Amino acid sequence: MSKMRDKALLARDAKRDIGAELLQSVQDLKAGRWGRKTTIETRPDGSVRRRIELPGGKVQLDEVLTGARWALLSARSHSGLSQADFAAALGVSKRTLENWEQGRAEPTGPAKVLLNLVAKYPDTVKRLAKIQPEEQAA
Repeated sequence: MSKMRDKALLARDAKRDIGAELLQSVQDLKAGRWGRKTTIETRPDGSVRRRIELPGGKVQLDEVLTGARWALLSARSHSGLSQADFAAALGVSKRTLENWEQGRAEPTGPAKVLLNLVAKYPDTVKRLAKIQPEEQAA
């Protein structure tokens, strides 16, 4: 069955002009035409509001997302730091932070406690970012 699906996809793709499709997409964007617009709003309480709007203003989805992953995204957004700087301030690798943000892994133990503090008190991460690495080790 998988091969049948693969053959159908290959047949469909052989007829496509990807360059023309991309060019049309860019022209549509410049003209203000879009198929669906997703807006992400971080909130002070650590939650995130996701709103999906269709052309004509019809709202397809409007939800508030909570949990560790969303609190982390909200905290980093409010900190104004890049992923690399935010990760360095927390004392974790950029890859670890990426995994947390993408939901591939969840922080545990002390990291989870620290992230809860950062979500509740956003200036915490800015203070941590000012500390030199040798000071963090002490």
